[in-house]
Amino acid sequence: MNPSSFLLFACGFICLAPLASAPARAQDAPPPWAYHITPDGSPPVPARTDDGSQRGVPDSEVRMTLTQTRDRFLASDWHPTSHPAMPEPVLHGRKPNTYACGLCHRAEGQGGPESANISGLGKDYILRQVQEMRSHARQTAVDQRLPIVVKSQVFNSVTDEELIEAAAYFSSLPARTYLKVVETDVVPKTAAYSNGFLVPAPEGGTEPLGQRIIEIPDDVNRFELRDSRAPITAFVPRGGVARGRALAESGGGAGVPCATCHGEGLKGGIGPRLAGQYATYVVRQLHDLKTGRRKGEQAGQMAATVEKLTLPDMIALAAYAASLSP
Repeated sequence: MNPSSFLLFACGFICLAPLASAPARAQDAPPPWAYHITPDGSPPVPARTDDGSQRGVPDSEVRMTLTQTRDRFLASDWHPTSHPAMPEPVLHGRKPNTYACGLCHRAEGQGGPESANISGLGKDYILRQVQEMRSHARQTAVDQRLPIVVKSQVFNSVTDEELIEAAAYFSSLPARTYLKVVETDVVPKTAAYSNGFLVPAPEGGTEPLGQRIIEIPDDVNRFELRDSRAPITAFVPRGGVARGRALAESGGGAGVPCATCHGEGLKGGIGPRLAGQYATYVVRQLHDLKTGRRKGEQAGQMAATVEKLTLPDMIALAAYAASLSP
């Protein structure tokens, strides 16, 4: 695969690059699995070559080639009658650097573990996050992840009017998730798919889950085609959902229940919806908040909540949030 083809495929997925600058304290090091890094340096599974055939997904009459689904300026719209018309910033973006918002976050807003599910999030919340990313208040522990690089390029070229159109569209969508949570002790061995998302390792086999969350597509081909409805499984430690519920209700060390800001059932309040959100995304945000990488208007309100959270606490909270219906 030539470099330009790889870039088209990789946009919106994770760039499994080495960490640019490791935090000074070991306990602050980002958990590799949450940022979709393969710590053993195993070679990635190569992406498929486009043979020019028209491909489809379940419950859709639309047909596209792999190259079309990898186009940075075309959101793959497999279910066009199920949502309002996508505005230009979401459907096509604008060349050369304002990529289609629907490329990463999908036509129906579900995104993937490498990005976020933004369906139904408040318009003002979405705009505020963009502004905080633009100002570098909201950063991340692994700034070489391709979604972060892509966002930086987009934010440097997108207009305020385009952002408002995109935020209004995603906020108008119903909050939906195609994520299921499975508590287990053992998970499939995984590999990076063309330096992108995690998939079951080609050689098969299993390994202990330990204190991790592993999120993988149930159907790799469907996920690669950027179908908003591609199902994902989040494998979490046994007892994690119940422990996360207890932490969320008690407020952990801060003593403020999560529902105070995130609403009943974590469906959203003055804080964003967490119900049905990708578990690894939630862990990334909690880690970035605790280590000070993510700042901003509401980040300060989270300071006392995240200060005493351990990694197992974050895993449990993320498992609980992911298990909820949005």
